[in-house]
Amino acid sequence: MPFAPGDASKGASLFKTRCAQCHTLGNGEPHKVGPNLFGIFGRKSGTGEGYSYTAANINKGVTWTEETMWEYLENPKKYIPGTKMAFAGLKKEKDRNDLVTYLKEATS
Repeated sequence: MPFAPGDASKGASLFKTRCAQCHTLGNGEPHKVGPNLFGIFGRKSGTGEGYSYTAANINKGVTWTEETMWEYLENPKKYIPGTKMAFAGLKKEKDRNDLVTYLKEATS
């Protein structure tokens, strides 16, 4: 089943509890352990300015769309072997739909 628009408010809650410890979303906000995600959609993996990405992220060369982000968030280490992202992923499709919907809104 591919990405389908979800509930952005539920995605915001997921981001707060599962992602915010390592990522920021706003334009000009600093990187944390993970990169700031502002402007991520439409950008190639490993190309965010000012963040030191792994070779795995750089070499993957995926362009982040709702669909690719949805696939990535199921199991980041399987999607990009060698990534340093410690997050185990979101197995529930609904959770990924909600989170990706929120990320799309919050990072544009």
